[in-house]
Amino acid sequence: MTDTVVIYTDGACRGNPGPGGWGVILTCKGTTKELYGGEPETTNNRMELTAVINALEALTKPCHAIIYSDSKYVLQGITEWIDNWKKRGWKTASKSPVKNEDLWRRLDAARTLHRIEWKWVKGHSGDAGNDKADELANLGIDSFL
Repeated sequence: MTDTVVIYTDGACRGNPGPGGWGVILTCKGTTKELYGGEPETTNNRMELTAVINALEALTKPCHAIIYSDSKYVLQGITEWIDNWKKRGWKTASKSPVKNEDLWRRLDAARTLHRIEWKWVKGHSGDAGNDKADELANLGIDSFL
């Protein structure tokens, strides 16, 4: 039986583009791990993707992951859009290049190792996990200011 890991992710940016950060909370069997980081010049969408990627890449073995994100961009991209992007050679329906292709490719590879449930949570709505992930993402930004 595989372990279940509950994951909250968030990305943030001060200016878009501007300094950005990402935050992750992983909880499994009563143990919680917090991760965060950032980049001096990035976008909010890149940080949202980076948070999920870092969460999945932090897992040491295949597991059942329940991932909470307030980013509809990430959730729709990974559950609705990515298969068609790949079929079209990483082009959108309008034949333009997929933005953040490098990160989408990393996320696509990272997700294959796990059984993932994708859950949307409204940002800044009092959800403790999302609020903490946002706090961590802002710590990532602060490391560049």
